[in-house]
Amino acid sequence: MTTESDHENKILKAVKLFESGSLTMSQAARSAGYTMSEFMDLLKNYNVSVINHPASDIESDVKNARESIDPI
Repeated sequence: MTTESDHENKILKAVKLFESGSLTMSQAARSAGYTMSEFMDLLKNYNVSVINHPASDIESDVKNARESIDPI
């Protein structure tokens, strides 16, 4: 029998693993027993962004996108 605290621990573990980058959002949602949409709503409760990428990755992605549009 799963208790409420067991369920909460399962959610917390999934949130932390997602936040650390150890799980994708899809994996974390499944492990917590939620759909991705439900999990995204849960992340708000824990002040965790649904966008889980370091700024350096985003900067690199933007640079690569610009180069693919206008090659140097």
